[in-house]
Amino acid sequence: MRFLVFLFLVFGTALQAQERRYSHCIALAEATPGMSYVHLASFRDPVERNSVRIRYLDHSAFLIQTEGGLSVVTDYTGYIGNVDFLPDVVTMNHGHSSHWTPVPDPAIPHVLRGWGEFGKGIEHHVDLGEMLVRNVSTDIRSGFGMEPKGNSIFVFEVAGLCIGHLGHLHHEPDAAQYAALGRLDVVMAAVDGGMTLDHQTMMAVMRRLKSSIVIPMHWFGRGTLDSFLIGMSEDFAIVDEGVNDLEVSLRSLPDRPTIIVLQPKFLSEP
Repeated sequence: MRFLVFLFLVFGTALQAQERRYSHCIALAEATPGMSYVHLASFRDPVERNSVRIRYLDHSAFLIQTEGGLSVVTDYTGYIGNVDFLPDVVTMNHGHSSHWTPVPDPAIPHVLRGWGEFGKGIEHHVDLGEMLVRNVSTDIRSGFGMEPKGNSIFVFEVAGLCIGHLGHLHHEPDAAQYAALGRLDVVMAAVDGGMTLDHQTMMAVMRRLKSSIVIPMHWFGRGTLDSFLIGMSEDFAIVDEGVNDLEVSLRSLPDRPTIIVLQPKFLSEP
């Protein structure tokens, strides 16, 4: 009888491990040549085939939309514009009140907080079929000095792309955290220069990640944004065309690492 229980535990655990969808971003991959594509569209418009639309809403909030109609709002505060629109997934970080809400709409199917019990963090691995949402915990400054695992870098794997949102990042990831992130084709990075990371450290993170597209967020004004852009201009191309959304596919990623500046704008009806 004990032997049968042992077999059940061993093979049952193995089966569960096999059923869990593996990350395609935590793997080596060849760079894909192409070019960036800035897309002017209503958020109500369908997304192009094999593409993802990323729209900058405010502060560190982005709307990510897929070909199949899935929608994600990052650093969700409860307000995305005066529109009748409910995302399928919201992620939140508790750096301060402009990154989360204590009362998200109960009709939202997946509310993913980037923190858990103090010091223990939280783990998300949400398989939505068309998209996999997971997180990598990092530490965050708090009234207690430093809260271990109090921030989450959320990774969205969709349309062959690996899209990362660094959240309220307060230190450079260590080797294990970089490994857990894997490849990030597109990354949203806070460039305020102090409330999260100082510019030199954030620039080092960007150079280490070598993402094809970097979207600055959390910049509080043109001065801090321009300081970051100037510091990165030797290593990254800069695209700043005054738009607030980007439609990108694996095939349209730029040949050279590129910073694409999006202007924040809450959702509104076309």
